[in-house]
Amino acid sequence: MKPAPMSLRPGGAAVALDYSAQAHHITDLLARATIIVLFSMMAVRFGSDFLQTGRLTGLFLLLSEALVVVLTLVRRSAHSVDRSVRARVLTVVSVLGPPLLAPAAVAALAPETATVALSCAGLAMVIAGKITLGRSFALLPANRGVVSTGVYRFVRHPIYMGYLVSHVAFLVASPSLWNCAALFIADGALLARAACEEETLSKDPAYRAYQSDVRWRVVPGVF
Repeated sequence: MKPAPMSLRPGGAAVALDYSAQAHHITDLLARATIIVLFSMMAVRFGSDFLQTGRLTGLFLLLSEALVVVLTLVRRSAHSVDRSVRARVLTVVSVLGPPLLAPAAVAALAPETATVALSCAGLAMVIAGKITLGRSFALLPANRGVVSTGVYRFVRHPIYMGYLVSHVAFLVASPSLWNCAALFIADGALLARAACEEETLSKDPAYRAYQSDVRWRVVPGVF
């Protein structure tokens, strides 16, 4: 006897889509909560260091990370999001680096005036990029609209460039092995994340046109 054909339950596809949307929503909430917790821990460490030593370089890094928290909470919905394992791993590794940093109890490699100036330059790049990007900011590679104005006329990922500058300033001010290892891994993932993001964005003809106009991703003449 042949088995009776399976009947599809009406609305089954809609239920599956609803479950998928709920799973993505829960994942998004967990990601936001994790970022808030990590930032809070970072704020305590760097705030305590400032009260004890008066060093400003760490506070500028903290301000940069504060912008990540704010824009993560208010970002707009994406047209398309890369939820692959590779995208998730690169995002997690690159985001975890800065909150794991700690002020080092060793002599800085340069005067604080130099590290503060470099931190200010990096923070200015980050602020300019995030103001231009606005609610189009994302953690996972996603298309929330193509932005090609402001500092995005010079490199395609100016916020990442600002991060790198700020991280260099912090390492010069707190050159511990832990900080070097954390940022080497995190910033390597950050650069790989930039390339991963462009795989998603380049599906948009508008972004491909933008790529042809702006050659460099993060560091002019290098990457």
